[in-house]
Amino acid sequence: MPHSVEPGAGPAPIYPSASSAPVEPQAHVTVRQPIPATPLAPITAPAAAASVTSAAKAGVIAGPPVDTLPISDSNAARALEAFKLSCNALQKRTDNSGLTRGSDWTPACDAARNVAARDARDFFSRWFETLQIADGKAQATGYYEPEIAGSRERRRGYEVPIYGRPNDLVDVDLGQFSADLKGKRIRGRVAGQSFVPYFDRKEIETGAIHDRAPIIAYAADPVEIFFLQIQGSGRLRQPDGSIIRIGFASQNGRDYTGIGALMRDRGLLKPGGASMQGIMAYLREHPEEGREIMWENKSFVFFQELKGAGPLGSMGLPVTGQASAAVDVRFVPLGGLVFLSMDRAEANGLWVAQDTGGAIKGTNRVDTFWGAGEEARAIAGGMNSRGTAWLLVPRGTLARLTATP
Repeated sequence: MPHSVEPGAGPAPIYPSASSAPVEPQAHVTVRQPIPATPLAPITAPAAAASVTSAAKAGVIAGPPVDTLPISDSNAARALEAFKLSCNALQKRTDNSGLTRGSDWTPACDAARNVAARDARDFFSRWFETLQIADGKAQATGYYEPEIAGSRERRRGYEVPIYGRPNDLVDVDLGQFSADLKGKRIRGRVAGQSFVPYFDRKEIETGAIHDRAPIIAYAADPVEIFFLQIQGSGRLRQPDGSIIRIGFASQNGRDYTGIGALMRDRGLLKPGGASMQGIMAYLREHPEEGREIMWENKSFVFFQELKGAGPLGSMGLPVTGQASAAVDVRFVPLGGLVFLSMDRAEANGLWVAQDTGGAIKGTNRVDTFWGAGEEARAIAGGMNSRGTAWLLVPRGTLARLTATP
């Protein structure tokens, strides 16, 4: 049952003293040094204009045949299992990229049911073709399911509230008011007779919603819960060793600001220190300044406790480590596939687009999911690679897109 702040107690302290906080389960994990690789070259094509709003409008050309791509058997097997999970939704949802229709995926989805893992590479080669979106130049980052110290009950050392969705947060579908705004949504709250932006991170963390939102648990470290919000889901390890799994419930509607870029531009990070681990170290070493820096990211995520399989991506389906990825659905069919050839070998291969993220915007932008545990944290925390991306779409897609009306 969700917990709330005791009546009359006011908001819980958001920044407890460092001396009272228990050691985080993965606080010692260092960033993994990248394994360099040489990406395959994209096909020469113009870059997409900043104003382009879909893959279909960005410029689409044929990529290399699937059977020529360096896809390992293990990678293909993981991608196949994740793709099977996507199939039902793929055939029902509207593809915002403008590339596919639900029925386009039916033959491949029907065939996938009976394909064994050992035959995964042949399956993708038979049923799919590749498309390059605009210039094909890609950026890949990484995320993971973190595990941090937490507690259902507020106690010494566990004093950072983890909020559920506030009762006054309102989602508005602007398409209901104007056809020109179809597909656009905003979040906010009602104040008097006006609809206004929802409270930002600083306002929330200084008590603005202590009587408006349930508290589902308490974290030990404000820096760890800040990064867990960026990841979107995670695990809370309680003092007795038991685990509470939490996932995304909603967000306050404010734009996401990456603090790593801010800190780098201000010269706050040492050379090579722009990884998640380097940012965390600086925030902990400079707690007052760190609090102000984190407040510059006005976006705030609200959580819910997860009971079933997970973590869940934005499709409502479990995401799979080393197989699932977050994308911009304007440029990649949600539930579809992306092949990456990057300058960091770990990111190379097939990824299934089963998630989205506030910072994942633009053509050929992919956020790779690495699962849970120390290995996942070490890789994801320093993942930032460049190279080439091709989408895998059902055979015949390009011919239909380029057919003369």
